[in-house]
Amino acid sequence: MRIPFIKLPAIVAASVLSAGLVFAGDKAANNKCPMMTEDEVEEEHQVDFKGTPIALCCGKCEKMWKADEKAAAYYVKVATELGLLPQFKGKEKEIGLDAIELLPQRYCPIHQKTLITPSSPFVEYQGVKVYFFNEKAKGTWEKDPEAAAKKAIDAGILPQLKKEA
Repeated sequence: MRIPFIKLPAIVAASVLSAGLVFAGDKAANNKCPMMTEDEVEEEHQVDFKGTPIALCCGKCEKMWKADEKAAAYYVKVATELGLLPQFKGKEKEIGLDAIELLPQRYCPIHQKTLITPSSPFVEYQGVKVYFFNEKAKGTWEKDPEAAAKKAIDAGILPQLKKEA
């Protein structure tokens, strides 16, 4: 089959332009959710970050991811550091992750394997901010902050708070 000369440049241009795009058939390299870090991913819950696919565990994470671009970039930075997103290892500077400053706290004190971001809900506790994955977790904390804090501190989840001797 001969491709008419006039169409060839358009085909080449389309190929070059689409090189950085993620298509529905592209598979994410991660097998754990970069938000709920112990949960296995589901292929139907996939998002894109700078042209690279990322699989998530559920529709709830997908909705949260798509709602806040800055939080999504933060999740990528933390999850890459934790080894959850191998597709970004070694590309941190190239995609701007090196410019993102991380909080001392990584995980929600209620859902201890779930990551937080600077835009996550928080409370002031003993003069510092304590972040939560969502409002429901914050509500659980507020029912008994001392008990929740002790449990999280003992688990090493709240480095911004001192462990009592």
